Amino acid sequence: MRIGLTKARSMGSVAEAVERGGGSVARVFARADLPLRLIEEPDRLILLSDQLRIVESAAREIGDAALPARLSLGAGVASLGPYGRRVCASDSLGLALNLGTALIVRHLQTATAMAVTVRDGRAHVSYAVTDASAVGRQKNEILALGYILDVLRRFLGTDFVPTEASVSGAILQDRGAIEAALGCALSLRSGAGITFDARHLAAANPGTMAGGDQQDTAPVPDPADFILCIGHLIRLGLLEARPPIDWLSRRLGLSRRSLQRRFEAHGTTFLSCLTSVRTQDAKRLLATTDRPIGQIALDLGYADPAHFSRAFQDWTGCPPSAWRRGVRS
Repeated sequence: MRIGLTKARSMGSVAEAVERGGGSVARVFARADLPLRLIEEPDRLILLSDQLRIVESAAREIGDAALPARLSLGAGVASLGPYGRRVCASDSLGLALNLGTALIVRHLQTATAMAVTVRDGRAHVSYAVTDASAVGRQKNEILALGYILDVLRRFLGTDFVPTEASVSGAILQDRGAIEAALGCALSLRSGAGITFDARHLAAANPGTMAGGDQQDTAPVPDPADFILCIGHLIRLGLLEARPPIDWLSRRLGLSRRSLQRRFEAHGTTFLSCLTSVRTQDAKRLLATTDRPIGQIALDLGYADPAHFSRAFQDWTGCPPSAWRRGVRS
């Protein structure tokens, strides 16, 4: 089983957009069965299928089919953290696009594919969702086109218009509004992409951004690494409360028993994975922050500090306060 993940920041400022449009952010996130606190955690990893679902739900909530284009062009590729800053700091447009293509799966999102090809004097940047989810695919493509256009316009000027831009699908609702937001015409093809004169690939960076050499400290895990991906989903669930296995099975589109068999195949259980995540995060928070122990307990899904302290002592042999003093001494 392959689990496609993406950083929450890839959605852009979706909550602000929904509020400006008079919609309910809480309703959008409730429909996606995701914790509202995710808004405050842009570097959290979520399922790519959840990103598709949230963007689709947000667009419907405020009746704006062009919302994905507004989100990506409004935020710009630099908003995508170290990944975006490194792309923007490239010396030429060709290097920027090739770097973005090479790094996207490792540093922004999996279950997608990007490619840059040159043929007959034209350059083509393609984007595809390889996740099986059927909801929100076209809107995700429009979101991606906005980010690609932002890169192109950083190098070629804000008035740049590509030779062609396309998305997949048989129909495109509210085409005019989407084209107006993107600043170019859209055609319907078998996949999403942008085509332009290949000579533009040599365009130099008009003003290299600082911080392009920063490395991403939290890369996106391999979709085939079941346990590591599950750990990130458990952390996502902990933003709201202790996530039950049924919440996780809904996320993955599996029955409870099928998910349990997945754990068994990896020689573990859901409870063991939950305990491992809590142990790791408790130690990290105690060692690297001054957050009160009671708050750490709540962050890890415990109803009260006493319960957390007993669990932590079972894991480590000492209470959290003593462990923190020992690490810092």
